[in-house]
Amino acid sequence: MAMNTYTRMTQEWERWLDASLDKGCRTQDIVAAMVAARYDAAYAERAVRERQLQRAQPAAGPAVAGPYRYGTPTIRHRANAIVTSDRTVRVVMRVEQPVIAVLDDVFSAEECDGVVALARARLEPSATLSPMTGENQVKDHRTSQGAFLDAPEDPLLKRLNRRIGEIMNQPVAHGEALHVLHYGVGAEYKPHHDYFDPANPGFAATLKRGGQRVATLIVYLNDVEEAGDTIFPKLGLSIVPRKGSAVYFEYANDDGQLDEASLHGGAPVLRGEKWVATKWVRQGVFR
Repeated sequence: MAMNTYTRMTQEWERWLDASLDKGCRTQDIVAAMVAARYDAAYAERAVRERQLQRAQPAAGPAVAGPYRYGTPTIRHRANAIVTSDRTVRVVMRVEQPVIAVLDDVFSAEECDGVVALARARLEPSATLSPMTGENQVKDHRTSQGAFLDAPEDPLLKRLNRRIGEIMNQPVAHGEALHVLHYGVGAEYKPHHDYFDPANPGFAATLKRGGQRVATLIVYLNDVEEAGDTIFPKLGLSIVPRKGSAVYFEYANDDGQLDEASLHGGAPVLRGEKWVATKWVRQGVFR
């Protein structure tokens, strides 16, 4: 009896493929390894060839010198509400420079609980990309647990990804998989930027997977008993988590400039726990 074969790669296998290409592995060896893991042979060869072509394209170029140029925000946040195909999201606060919007009613309470349930069994210590090597690394500046929800055909995730794309005014295909984070008491994420500095060699591979990150949406999945705010240190801004609400911010323009004022972090949780779902969006189709 023939065994079923796979015709879609998980993010874990995509990372493995990038690592194999970085090491200079031969195409036939990579395909053979995928076939041994029950990938369809024709799909495996096509996936490797497509990935090689993507990597051959130039990544994000060097940033233009000078002060960051603010243009028209991508998000339509000048109105008091953003009407999506299935929900009306209220804009409750705006910052123009950098572009930040605090939004209400992004997820329903039931949707928040559903996302937490999907992620709970998949949590692992949160990692960041090394700017020098590009490898995932667990560091003490990020003390949460996380899980990527990379099943786009799941009915809940399909609905939420579509809504998020409409809110952010970006194609769904430009978004990375929804990333759920869990913070216990004392857990935090020290201030950082979400974009990848092209000057760091470790970011070259991820920049070839869809270009630079350009915007972030953080959705709060529960009410935190005390602290756990999202902070923007350069602005003196602190946003209190509220179940179903979100904070959106942009940090890359058409000139290739990156907005250092988007520096942000997750303050330590003092009581209770914090759950958030993060969507990062790229310049192009994310693969």
